[in-house]
Amino acid sequence: MTNKGKQNPTASNSDFLPLEGGPARKLPKGGEDLDSKATVLYVGRIPHGFYEDQMEGFFQQFGSIKRLKISRSRKTGKSKHHGFIEFEYPEVAKIVSECMHNYLLFEHMLQVKLIAPEQVHPKLWRGINRRQKTPVDFVEIERLKHNKDRTLEEHKKLLKTILKKDRKRRSKIEAAGIDYECPEVEGANLPASKKIRFDD
Repeated sequence: MTNKGKQNPTASNSDFLPLEGGPARKLPKGGEDLDSKATVLYVGRIPHGFYEDQMEGFFQQFGSIKRLKISRSRKTGKSKHHGFIEFEYPEVAKIVSECMHNYLLFEHMLQVKLIAPEQVHPKLWRGINRRQKTPVDFVEIERLKHNKDRTLEEHKKLLKTILKKDRKRRSKIEAAGIDYECPEVEGANLPASKKIRFDD
């Protein structure tokens, strides 16, 4: 009986490591090229109060930092609890990723990972010099909006909206069978402007 037509199992399964004995092929390490070139780190789960100045002061103990950025909301300016750090040397970035990954900081486990150079977005570092120190005060914005000077037409439009809501509120109270006399809305019964005629 010949072995014609039979395939060598070691040749066909060369991409797999043998379970018992036999020649084994050394699998390539996918992280070698990444570790030798990557200088940008992703830092996730950043705790509240640990912002740009604090991060820069903390990570400078490992080496020189070229750029640092914390992602923030465009509306409020608050931190999104993740950011990016670029070191000058890839060896330093590798050490930081190994030492600081799953590091407990203010009850948060930091998630630090290397980013391949080809995966770094070209617009990643846009606006890093425009650091927003204080979040936007929306309460103050609404207060100024509410207290602004209005024209007569704007005042009438606002009063119409208030009266419409007041009528809905009164109808709900009556439908519930509650005997309650709702106070009148101030300014609802404004006297109509008089038309003055001038003789030609």
